[in-house]
Amino acid sequence: MEHAKDAWKRYNYLSSEISALYHEAAVKLGLSDSTLNILYAVCENKGRCPQSEVCRLTGVSRQTINSAIRKLERDGVIVLVPGAGRNTIVCLTEAGERVVAEKIRPIIEAENAILALWSEEERREYLRLTQQYRDEFKNWLDNLP
Repeated sequence: MEHAKDAWKRYNYLSSEISALYHEAAVKLGLSDSTLNILYAVCENKGRCPQSEVCRLTGVSRQTINSAIRKLERDGVIVLVPGAGRNTIVCLTEAGERVVAEKIRPIIEAENAILALWSEEERREYLRLTQQYRDEFKNWLDNLP
């Protein structure tokens, strides 16, 4: 039987490997990791996403997101429009739609194809356990002094 410490080491290894694969995908597609994350988040939100939501969805710092967004804006891939209150909406331009179609949607299609190989029960269990871990870790973090 695998002990929790050994399981955690294996989880960390696998998590790092998956992150490295996404980095490799970004490099092969000529994107920075931040750019891939931003475009992925905006794509998944139908081409429009509040900048604060981009930060939340990607887990990337606001400063890093701001820098990458400024570059994407200069490159004509996105445009920023005022949102409710102080929030800014990140919107894909026509050029951005082409970049997303060429570079981001294939990643999403690959992810969906991989998960389609799993049974419905396996997908539900994977998501349930991942959410449970996240919730328990957040609870632990919230209780730190």
